[in-house]
Amino acid sequence: MRQDDQDQAAPRAMPDDAVAIVGAGPGGLAAARWLLAHGMEPVLFEAADAPGGQWNPAAPGSGTWPGMCTNTSRVMTAFSDLDHPDGTATCPSREEMQAYLQHYAGLHGIAARVRCRTRVAGLEPATGGGWLLRTEGPDGPQAWRFARVIVASGRHAVPEIPAIPGLDGFTGRHGAIHAAAYDGPERYRGATIVTAGCSISALEIASDLALNRVRVVASYRRQRYVLPKLNAGLPTDHVLFNRAAALAAERLPPAALEGGLKTAVLRAGGDPAPYGAPAADPSIFAAGIAQAQHFLPCVAEGRIAVKPWIAAVEGSEIRFTDGSTVTADGLLFGTGYRLDLPWLAPRVRDRLAPDGWHLDLCDFTFHPDLPVLAFLGLYEMAGPYLPVLELQARWIAYAFAGLRPAPTEAGLRDGVARARAARSGPPVLPMHDMALLFARRAGVEPELDRWPALERALLFGPLSPASFRLQGPDSLAEAPDRARAAAAAFGGEAENRFTPEEEGLRGLLHGNPAAEARGSAA
Repeated sequence: MRQDDQDQAAPRAMPDDAVAIVGAGPGGLAAARWLLAHGMEPVLFEAADAPGGQWNPAAPGSGTWPGMCTNTSRVMTAFSDLDHPDGTATCPSREEMQAYLQHYAGLHGIAARVRCRTRVAGLEPATGGGWLLRTEGPDGPQAWRFARVIVASGRHAVPEIPAIPGLDGFTGRHGAIHAAAYDGPERYRGATIVTAGCSISALEIASDLALNRVRVVASYRRQRYVLPKLNAGLPTDHVLFNRAAALAAERLPPAALEGGLKTAVLRAGGDPAPYGAPAADPSIFAAGIAQAQHFLPCVAEGRIAVKPWIAAVEGSEIRFTDGSTVTADGLLFGTGYRLDLPWLAPRVRDRLAPDGWHLDLCDFTFHPDLPVLAFLGLYEMAGPYLPVLELQARWIAYAFAGLRPAPTEAGLRDGVARARAARSGPPVLPMHDMALLFARRAGVEPELDRWPALERALLFGPLSPASFRLQGPDSLAEAPDRARAAAAAFGGEAENRFTPEEEGLRGLLHGNPAAEARGSAA
């Protein structure tokens, strides 16, 4: 059928309880699971051959590579009702993550509701209400009318490669590619590769190459503090992303927050200078934070040379801003992605005002002029995504089902105004802030005074998915034991034995000046 024929064909009207979900990655799967739990019927449209999103190596936009592992722990890279199987690595591999997500889809009856190899080609308001969705798949172009739609197509859409003089004429035998196209170190053995960027993917790929007999030169504009994945055996996401940090951010001035964060990062070994990398900006907010287990040790061992940013490319010669040069066989850019939703109708895009990074949304989810349309997971975040995606999915499902009051129009407009103002703020959001935001909207943030035996685990332990099943809708009887086990995982502390430093922060969070003073003195 030609496109103009499709445009004239009547769309297929879906039942009122049907909800279209764009994307079957972790966010889309979580949305489907919670819609099903509350009487709605999800229909997922997935461009790839199977669910999994980034973790499906066959997905068109997957930026993963063979042997890649998460930078978050298996406890925090999971949903609240499915742990990873025994024997899963501390930081699961791409293959383990894809198997986990497929198991999750099968467990909750989602797999049969996914229309694979079906690309969304258009989304616009339907005449008379609801949404008109246009797709292209095995059955050709089709049009659908849904009462409600959730966009969960992923934040990392279009690879970003910066403009560099002479880049188009690079003659190295391995060419210039984005990290999204990296498929492992084998082809690069014995070569000289310049990696560009100080993001997690850039540092992880530089490490992967350096540990596999590749000469690596890492180039970036600014030196970030670089956290290892593990600190004395304890995953970094169990140490840095906790409720105490989020609550402190609501109470402390920025200078105090920065000082506390920097202390924690330096204690974890994230200062690059002692390893031989350039010194980072004294302000950790200005420098930023990346994460890689082996990057700084590889710098210290001479496996990775560090250079400032690339000034120009002349054939196979790379010239850096300090005047030094290197002859390279390949250039690999770990310079991020742009958010892109090209299939949205112009009138929808105008409301959202996308700039490649941000959307005008109330709490990253709703817009007052786009009723019963929700967006899930389209933000850049530091820390484990799955617990946050699940919390946002629960909020959306509860709002659609009437379990939680839908935001008022005034509240939505205030939220959009906040989103516009936040465009000038930090581009990467900490996981603990996002988790608490969505937990509060969903009505599932645990109250400390109701769980005295879990106070330390809830304040200073990891924001585990099970900890958000303690109370509110869909609470679980086994959630206390599971939250305690998550805090104790990998040698963590689950008992209510507070350190002096923790007592000080605990006193601040409870409004107890005496405890705060004791912690400060310690």
